[in-house]
Amino acid sequence: MSGDQKVRAALIVIGNEILSGRTQDANIVHIAKELNGVGVTLSEVRVIPDIEAEIIETVNALRARYTYVFTTGGIGPTHDDITAECVAKAFDLPLIRNHEAVGLIEKRAKERGVELNESRLRMANTPEGATLIYNSISGAPGFKIGNVYVMAGVPSVMRVMLEEVKPELEGGEPTLSRAVTSQAPEGLMAEGLGLIQDDYPDMDIGSYPFYRPDGLFGTTIVMRHADAAQLDKAAEEVAALMRENGGKPEFRDTADD
Repeated sequence: MSGDQKVRAALIVIGNEILSGRTQDANIVHIAKELNGVGVTLSEVRVIPDIEAEIIETVNALRARYTYVFTTGGIGPTHDDITAECVAKAFDLPLIRNHEAVGLIEKRAKERGVELNESRLRMANTPEGATLIYNSISGAPGFKIGNVYVMAGVPSVMRVMLEEVKPELEGGEPTLSRAVTSQAPEGLMAEGLGLIQDDYPDMDIGSYPFYRPDGLFGTTIVMRHADAAQLDKAAEEVAALMRENGGKPEFRDTADD
C-alpha cells in the first residue's frame, strides 16, 4: 500500500492543563494504537489551549486535511470547557441543548442522587445535527459532527468513547512494524540507511539512538508499512548494515510495545 492510500487521522488535544504541565496526556498512545488496529493512521497531533479562535482554526484546518479528526478535552461542566461551542462555530452551526444527551445525563444524576444543575446540563450541548458518542462511565456523551469526533479528556472515559466510535471507522490495512536494535552507532549507519530508505519510498523508516545509564549505547531502527514481506526484507537489509558497522542486530516484530 502506498502512502497516499492510507486512511489518515489527526488528534487535537485541548486544554491549558496539558500545556502547563499540570496534567500529563495519557491518551495519544492509546488512540494511535487503537486507530492503527482498524487501519487508520494517526498522522498528526496538536496540543492547543482552551482558546476559542485556536480551537476553531485548528478544527477547520485538520478536518479539511484528514479523513477523521478526534478531539479530547473541554467537554465538561465548567466555564473553560468550550470545545462543543467552538466545534459548532467551526461548522457554522448553532449550539443546541441535545435532548437525548439531557436524558442520559438526567438518568445518571438520578442514579447517583445528585442535583441536575445547569453546569451538568452544559455537557448536553452539541452542534445541531450532531450524533452522540455514548459514555458508559459518567453518562455525559461526546459527539460526532461531520468527520470530527469530540471525546472526553479523562482517559477512562475517552477509552469507552473510542470503543463506541471504532466500529464505524473505515480504514485501510493496519500498519505493521519491525524494529532492529544493535550497538552500531547511528552516525556510522546514516548513509547506508538513507540508501535503504530510497529503495523503500513508501515505508516509514526511523532511526532512534539510545544511551543507557550503564554506558551502553546504540541504535534502534524502526520500519513501518502495511506489507509484512516488504518489512521483513527491509529489516534484513538494516540488520546487514548493522553487522557491517560492528553491531549484533536483535529483531522485534513490533516497535509499539
